[in-house]
Order: sequence, then structure tokens, then C-alpha cells
Amino acid sequence: MATPRIRDFKDRRVHMIGIGGSSMSGLAEMLLKQGYHITGSDNAHSHAVERLEAMGVKVFIGHDARNVQDADVLVYSAAIHPDNPERAWAFAHGIPQIERAELLGQVMEGHKDAVCVSGTHGKTTVSSMIAQVLLDCGLDPAVHIGGRLDALGGGTRIGSDRVFVAEACEYAGSFLHMHPTVAVVLNIEEDHLDYYKDIRHIEEAFFNFCSLLPSNGLVLGCGDDPRVLKMLDRLDRRHETFGFHGDCDWHPQNLAIGELGKPSFDVVYQGQGICHVALGVAGRFNIVNALAALASAHAMGADMRQAAASLGRFAGAHRRFEHTGDIDGVHMYHDYGHNPTEMRGAISVACEQGAAHVWAVMQPHTYSRVKTLFKDYLTCTEAADYTLVTDIFAARETDPGDINSQMLVDGMRQHGVHAVLTPTFDDTEAYLRAHWQPGDLVLTMGCGNINLLNEQMQKHGDTRKQ
Repeated sequence: MATPRIRDFKDRRVHMIGIGGSSMSGLAEMLLKQGYHITGSDNAHSHAVERLEAMGVKVFIGHDARNVQDADVLVYSAAIHPDNPERAWAFAHGIPQIERAELLGQVMEGHKDAVCVSGTHGKTTVSSMIAQVLLDCGLDPAVHIGGRLDALGGGTRIGSDRVFVAEACEYAGSFLHMHPTVAVVLNIEEDHLDYYKDIRHIEEAFFNFCSLLPSNGLVLGCGDDPRVLKMLDRLDRRHETFGFHGDCDWHPQNLAIGELGKPSFDVVYQGQGICHVALGVAGRFNIVNALAALASAHAMGADMRQAAASLGRFAGAHRRFEHTGDIDGVHMYHDYGHNPTEMRGAISVACEQGAAHVWAVMQPHTYSRVKTLFKDYLTCTEAADYTLVTDIFAARETDPGDINSQMLVDGMRQHGVHAVLTPTFDDTEAYLRAHWQPGDLVLTMGCGNINLLNEQMQKHGDTRKQ
């Protein structure tokens, strides 16, 4: 059966299951602004749900067949299975259904260019950088990212039909529904092994994604990543590389690391210096992210000096090494990183902030990810002084009974990591308050609900006696 077209349901009711998800909530906002009547459901209240409710969207908490009655079309994500009561009711009553990734692909149709940012990690930061740069350079982009950016006032923007900027997520092959004219590939690593068979399966998915480009399309790939380079060698599409190596088309020169780990450097493109960047965000990995953003902006015809100035003002997307406040003289940060590479990168930035001690608070995300990347988790926080590990956030999964956070803590200790199990947010808060000292830094990490721990602690405020 052919996939329904969302444009056929203008001014009608679109019901979205899992509407609080980062991508789904953004799509809901875009459709709402374009005149669709939006309702949705989710397992729990969240800031995304509250934001949608403030816009007038009716959100049901919990999944129930009654939520779908009178809906004209249903949108669901890859994590929502056919036996979900709302999907099952829709099947039984002939309500058409659109998978989230297919909807995103339909939304970007009609734009002259689509810059789609892929990679195992870094997608939100780079797509946010590109969105802000193109906006500041006057290109009026349409945007759909998996985070919130102050420059956009959220994670979406309608924009013109000139260019669409979007994250291209590889989970369940979602990015294969997109229509890129510029495909950015930041890295290719093992993840989502609950869907992919192995790293070769993942590599093939990225190859197929880049193969979606038209004959005059452009791939921008990280030249520091061997898997990306191997894929580029196979492709018959035009490509450019970015990275630290001098043989990359885009690379930095005269690199300096300034206060709080913020880099500045000259940008070289195919042997010519074209601009100077002084980043407003820390971390060596953000140098590569900035090069990817500049290469994308260059492909869209942006002025490079204006683009570089915009990157200097880029303060990061929310939940990406975000300072959430200070408590008892301790600096509180949160980062969305949820696989070992992302966590290691976030901790490297934390260690550049000049804190007396760095506390890494990890909320492992999904049982399958912890099992498949177990060895990598054991050392990813080794640069921190102390590591606290909460219970695993199940997300779309059920507990298989053969993996838990205590196993992670035991393995970390065997590798010399000072790790402690603090299963709940209350346990974690109590341990931190009993042991931290003024001048310390706490970094909570995960893409589940660990950000709520920061809010919980901020609400409780300072507790040390004056």
C-alpha cells in the first residue's frame, strides 16, 4: 500500500504517537504552524509535551485506542510497534498511517536543497551550527533538528523553500526516507545494534543514504574517520572531506585553545585560507563540527566570513554541555551524550573548565546499547575524578534480566575508574551532596530523562549551612 501524503490532510486531524520525542515534537510544531490540527500521545509528561500543550495541542498521557478515534491520519515512530493499541485501532478502522521518517522526508520535499547531517554522534550540534549560520547569512533555512536552539526559539523553523536543514538519523534506516542534495557524514561507529546486525550493516546503511543524492549532489565526509573514507571511495558522487589532517579539503591551521577550552583557528579550503574562527563552544571535536558546518554553508553559497562570525556566536544547542546552574558552589552541567564516544567527548570538555573535581553522572540508555557497547562504557568516564551510574533507562525496551548498572560499575572499578552505583535520582542527589565540594563540576549524561536530575537538584537549591 502506498504511503499516505501528509499534504492530503491539511486542515484535518493528525494524531502523533510518541509526540514528546525530539523529532516528533519538532514535526508536530512544523505541521501545527502549517495549519494541520495536531493531537498526540506519549508515555509521560515532558518539557516537549508541555511546550506543545502551551501551543494548544491536545496530548494524551498513555496509549489508548480511544485517543485515535476521529483522527484522519496517524504518525508513529520506528519504536512504536504495530501492536500498540492506537496503531492497532487505526489498522482495524482503516486510518492511514505514516512513519515519522517518511513524514520528515515528505516535509523536506519541494526545497531546492536539503542538507542532511548524519553520523553516529554529533548530528544535533552540527545541524544546529548549520542552521544558525545559514540564518545569520540570510539564507532563510527551513530547519528540523533533534534539540532546541536559542537562535531558532526551538528545534524547527519553516523558512523558505531555498534550503532545508535536518538531522539524518540512522536508527532503523530512518535516513533512507530523506531527499538530500548535500549529505554530511560525521562518523560511522557501532550503535543501534538492536536493529543493525553488525558494523558492516551500519556501513552499508550510510552508503545507501549517500547514494540517495542526485547526480549533482555533494557528500561532505569526515576525513579523519577510516570508515567514512572507505565509503567515499565506493561512492560515485562528488565529495569533499573535512578534518584535522592536512590532506582534508577543509582543515584547521594555527590552532589555539583558549579560555575554558574554546578553540580558534584559520580555516583552509583546498589549500587556501578563507576565514578565521574563534568558537564560542569548547572541545576539540567541535573544531571538526565547525568545519562540517562551514563546508555545508559554503555549498549553499554563504559568505564564509559571515559564517565564521556566526560560529563565534554559537553557544550550543540545549542539552549539549549545557550549564544548568550552580549549587553549593558546584557547577552543574548536562549533556545528551549517551554512547561511550559522546560521553568521553563531553567529559573532555568538562575537564577543561578548571574545576577542582569532575563528577560524571551516567544514565545508561537501553539494555541493548549497554550490552553491545559494554567494554567501551567501562573506560569512557576515566578522565573524570568520580563516576556515578544510575539505573539503565529502558526507553523502548523491556528488561532482559541479563544486564544491569551494577555490572557496569564493577567493570569500571576493574579498570581503575572510581565508580559508584546510585540507582535513582534521589540516591544520586544524596551522594553528590554528601561528597562534593565547592569548585567541583557535575556533568549528567544521557538521552533519557537524566536532565530532570539537574532540575530536581536546582529546585532543592543550596543546602550547605552558611
